[in-house]
Amino acid sequence: MPELQRDDVLDACRYLDSWLAYRLDAERVPGVQAAVLHDDEVVLSTAHGVSSVVTGEPLRSDHLFRIASHSKTFTATAVMQLVERGDLRLDDTVGERLTELASSPVASVTLRELLAHGGGVIRDGHDGDFWQLGAPFPDRDELVRIAADASDVLPRNDRFKYSNVGYSLLGLVVEQASGIAFGDYVREHIVDRLGLHDTGPEYDPVRSHEFAGGHTALGYADARIPIEHVDTRAMASATGCFSTASELVRYAAAHFTGDERLVSDASKRQMQHPHWKVLGTEEEYGLGFQVATVGKRHVLGHGGGYPGHITRTYFDPTDRLAVSVFTNAIDGPAAAWAAAALKLVDLAVAGRTADAAQGDDRDTAMRARFCGRFASLWGVFDIVDLGGRLYQLSPAIADPTAAVTKLDVVDDDTLRVVETPGYGSPGELVRFDRDDAGDVVRVRAGSGMSAYPFDAYRAAIASRSMVSVGSPIVP
Repeated sequence: MPELQRDDVLDACRYLDSWLAYRLDAERVPGVQAAVLHDDEVVLSTAHGVSSVVTGEPLRSDHLFRIASHSKTFTATAVMQLVERGDLRLDDTVGERLTELASSPVASVTLRELLAHGGGVIRDGHDGDFWQLGAPFPDRDELVRIAADASDVLPRNDRFKYSNVGYSLLGLVVEQASGIAFGDYVREHIVDRLGLHDTGPEYDPVRSHEFAGGHTALGYADARIPIEHVDTRAMASATGCFSTASELVRYAAAHFTGDERLVSDASKRQMQHPHWKVLGTEEEYGLGFQVATVGKRHVLGHGGGYPGHITRTYFDPTDRLAVSVFTNAIDGPAAAWAAAALKLVDLAVAGRTADAAQGDDRDTAMRARFCGRFASLWGVFDIVDLGGRLYQLSPAIADPTAAVTKLDVVDDDTLRVVETPGYGSPGELVRFDRDDAGDVVRVRAGSGMSAYPFDAYRAAIASRSMVSVGSPIVP
């Protein structure tokens, strides 16, 4: 893959911000918070929508989100720190470290196996209704009882077997080895070390007013209702952490190659090395990190599903790129939107490296004349400058790079379709009509149909009750 440059990331971020706002409305998600980091700088931190469908409070980029299973990366980091200090070994067993489980079904499971979800341990116990607030999350005594109750549901090292119980036990191991509470350890050795102020190991009721609201799904109802924030208690090491998108990409940056603020590169190689294929997906799993290929980019990260919040982070430790997308609904498409962010970056890289993408500042200004969001009766399209190449993309699809039309500049008011998928219009012209101020008032694009600036078209169609022959929607 060609070298990633800052301008590629900035181009992608400019469009990503607009694309997220459109997708939010299209998929009826209450709110989205997102951030992108390149090298050591957060180059995008944004939020759209509302924190609460009840109050209508706008969602901000500093609203706190429950990042759920991202917590596993914090736990894995804590374990590796203690391994580096000589206080733990990855081949230590649960029974050796937690004496109350010395005769339990999971006594022989090693820390390495728990970290990689290879221990065959039950996912959430035989009664997981605490996940839908049917009961409080387990406390320490209840967690130990769950681990002792027929929790060895598969043989060790049989296959990938995701387990929140397993990672909750790792939290107890961190406490046993460090001599302090898990939350205190995470704050002192991870959060404070990175200078993070809006990240923590568990819900903080003192800051309750800072948390984004969580909401139910639309799959079983016509409207969303709020979901109460709760303490995850002894399962905090599996699912309790909170953060903002901008701070979580900063945390991800500490896992870039060469950054040893938290753990050494040697430890990171163990954590980021795939241990198991995740059946039914294209992902693998290391020690606390998911390993995936998004487009052509090899990335690491994690997702998180908490009642009312769905979150996803991807990072490329070599190109020093990280993206986090948070949504405040239990059906929020955070993973798809985070993947889209990476694909947009790579589309910008492709645009820059194409022969036609070489140009001076005048070319940049020329391309900007054509960029915008346009609509016709048949839908919406965007014309975007990514890496010095003009593309026509559809914000109506979940992957904006899945149907890409390449465009070349012909003159001040004309583009030519160079390449397009499927049944498009290669070779045809895209003509722009402008008013006296130079603003676009109409685009005659594919099939020779007229399209108009999005906001104007949306206002025009809102005033109509029918479209009929000879009376099209015209702003």
